[in-house]
Amino acid sequence: MAADASGAFDGEGLLNREDPRPLHRQLHAAILEAIEAGRLPRNGKLPSERTLVDIFGVSRITVRHAIRDLVAQGVVQSQPGKGLYVVDPWRGFELQILKSFTATALANGRRPEHRLIEARIAEAPLEISRPLLLPIGAEVVVLSRLRLLDGRPVVIQTDWLPAARVPGLLELDWGTGNRSLYGELRARYHLRPVRGQNTLSARLASTEEAARLEMTPPAAVLTVDQIAFDTHNRAVNLTTLVHHPERYPLTLAQSESGDIQQF
Repeated sequence: MAADASGAFDGEGLLNREDPRPLHRQLHAAILEAIEAGRLPRNGKLPSERTLVDIFGVSRITVRHAIRDLVAQGVVQSQPGKGLYVVDPWRGFELQILKSFTATALANGRRPEHRLIEARIAEAPLEISRPLLLPIGAEVVVLSRLRLLDGRPVVIQTDWLPAARVPGLLELDWGTGNRSLYGELRARYHLRPVRGQNTLSARLASTEEAARLEMTPPAAVLTVDQIAFDTHNRAVNLTTLVHHPERYPLTLAQSESGDIQQF
């Protein structure tokens, strides 16, 4: 394989036309190997499409197919107006309760968006009323959204809130813009979560979840159940999160004393 200007592929051989693997799979593997070997640095820019065509002696369609697979895998990320960059897989998103998805995304230099799935008032079943410390059948606000980073779906988020504490919440436009639930709770209702707890698990995605997250079944998802409390130890909201494990990996920071660090 010829070297490009950065020398990322120095010492490699040309793609093997006798290899039973399709050329785009060979190219995909070669780029992954270059990343793992450090010849393409984490957070570094991927050579342009034209450069890859020249290096590997393949068509643009082959290059685009390989890059599409790398993007879907979460190895490469498109930055509008700048090009394609290698993702640092060790830089996940801190597992948090007290910081919104929007704030976390912006802190990581990503573009947050959401699409409304549903917003309604419902009677709380036992599994919702119990953690919220409400009587069974109490009214709760149900707000379900698909969260996106840089235009790609990463999390299905559903929040349950005691309806009596957030009158008029559903009158807000949750279908457009990038409205922050925690921002609205603080500004409109003076509700400020100060502590909480997370429960993590993993399971296979439902057909609907896989479709929303652009995953091919059977697909594993990471699930997080969160509950946040205010200064009076009252439950503010219960949240369930269904994560795309590659596009939205989670990290958990811990101090030497064993305390979990909230950021």
